[in-house]
Amino acid sequence: MTENHTKGEMHGCVVCGKLYEVYVVYDAKEKFVDCKVISLGAKRVPSSERPLVACESHSAAQIQAAMDRTHRLRTNDD
Repeated sequence: MTENHTKGEMHGCVVCGKLYEVYVVYDAKEKFVDCKVISLGAKRVPSSERPLVACESHSAAQIQAAMDRTHRLRTNDD
């Protein structure tokens, strides 16, 4: 039987980098399962791979542009 565990972590907004507190759930093998944003003024950005957050003030278009930019940078590093 595998058990999940929760960690309190700080994560930066994907658009501007402002830090927010997030509770992150990992499985027994340290794989990301889910997260909940604890800090006010932030929202969770859906991702199946890692915990992501963004300021509530950023538009969906700004968040998507930041995600696209990050994906391009990660792809170019491979």
